[in-house]
Amino acid sequence: MITPELIKEARKGSAAAQRLLFDHLSDRMLMVCRRYVKNQQDAEELLLDGFYKCYAALPGLQYQGEAALFSWLKRIMINECLMFLRRKNTFVIVSEHVAETVALEEDVLNTLSAAEIFNLVIQLPAGYRTVFNLYVIEGMNHGEIAGLLGITEGTSKSQLSKAKSLLQKMLTQQNIEYVKRKSQQ
Repeated sequence: MITPELIKEARKGSAAAQRLLFDHLSDRMLMVCRRYVKNQQDAEELLLDGFYKCYAALPGLQYQGEAALFSWLKRIMINECLMFLRRKNTFVIVSEHVAETVALEEDVLNTLSAAEIFNLVIQLPAGYRTVFNLYVIEGMNHGEIAGLLGITEGTSKSQLSKAKSLLQKMLTQQNIEYVKRKSQQ
């Protein structure tokens, strides 16, 4: 549990308090980074960069509870990931033809674990994955996403639609492989 005293000490530069803060939040923040970048090493680097910025900005933070701190730090991590994607030029808005919609069996999701679903999302192209994460996971609207990424709302909507379509295809394929494995046992 994060207390106001821990934040106060971390603001003063206490390495022990900063370490406790890191230990308490790093696993969840690493998962945020992994949703945006495919490579584990890149995600770990972004996590460290994000915490560095967090510690530098702590003096100006008004501590309003652990949930608010988590949201604030999550925003830092997302911004770090977006800057990384821009720097690496891996955030490319895919302008392929409109992906066809694939019918999805209702039981497909019931056969997959959370880890399998995460692995499917991480396989999406960077543009699809970024818009999907910002819209579906972070709850942003297309106007906010467009402003954040420097794209139009229409492009954001298109990328989300294409991400969902590609995920449907991947889920269908995953279900076929699952059924094959199950029948071979």
